Amino acid sequence: MPVQYKDYYQTLGVSKTASQDDIRKAFRKLARQHHPDVAKDKKAAETKFKEINEANEVLGDPEKRAKYDQLGADWDRQPQRPPPGAGGFGGGFNPGEFGGTGFSDFFEQFFGGRAGRGRGGGGHGFFGQQPETRGGDIEADLMVTLEEALHGARKKISFRRQDSSKTETYEVKIPKGVREGQRIRLAGQGAVGTRKELSGDLYLVVRLAQHPDYRVDGDDLVHELELFPWLAVLGTEVNVPTPDGSVRLKIPPGTQNGQKLRLRGRGLVTGPEKRGDFFVQIEVVVPKAITDEARQHWEALARLG
Repeated sequence: MPVQYKDYYQTLGVSKTASQDDIRKAFRKLARQHHPDVAKDKKAAETKFKEINEANEVLGDPEKRAKYDQLGADWDRQPQRPPPGAGGFGGGFNPGEFGGTGFSDFFEQFFGGRAGRGRGGGGHGFFGQQPETRGGDIEADLMVTLEEALHGARKKISFRRQDSSKTETYEVKIPKGVREGQRIRLAGQGAVGTRKELSGDLYLVVRLAQHPDYRVDGDDLVHELELFPWLAVLGTEVNVPTPDGSVRLKIPPGTQNGQKLRLRGRGLVTGPEKRGDFFVQIEVVVPKAITDEARQHWEALARLG
């Protein structure tokens, strides 16, 4: 089955000239709308959430976005392809088709993990025999939500090798505390060697799905909270979304732009019964338009300053 082109701009509902900030806002809006935890149809929402994350994975990264724009919708009609590994897309060894990883075949082919022919050859053979060779290792990206990383999970993936009509299904254990880039090994499930016991390994590279409400920073999670200037000056109380549920947080008077407020032990898993922290980063926003009355009050404040 041919690989289908993915229009990531259409997925996020933005134009090709959209700024990185526009892409970030579009992703957050759609991700909140289709997050499986809040949607009624969880299965449909999960599919949509994965599509949104894949689009943001590419368009939210300026380098990947530039490569995607260079690729273009007519990628399959281009007379020349970049060599394997050149810029992260095009060409290369195609091990087969994956399912259930959270990423499309299009993403895997041009932006995902690389499938290698592995560490070759065993002995040199004798009496005219062909040398025994080990099958290559295969990699694929596996999308994991922050909730799955925090609590652990089991996911089913499928894989059909290029030279086979049989689709194999695996139940993969996502360990609690898994991190971005971590590889989950399925021993002996890679490319076939000259003997079954010489088959390579299948590695699933963890890609943490971006959350609409907070981002990963090492062991910690960071939520950006927008506040109007008068609330930062006077102080207030707000509800903050965390992986453990909403928390009522007190914003002290005189809070500065960029200041971080800490909620201990609500970040990523760092060990048995240990977690990083959750930070609320204050972003003071100025209203773009104000009434005449509001202007008078701001002018009065300016005179006091």
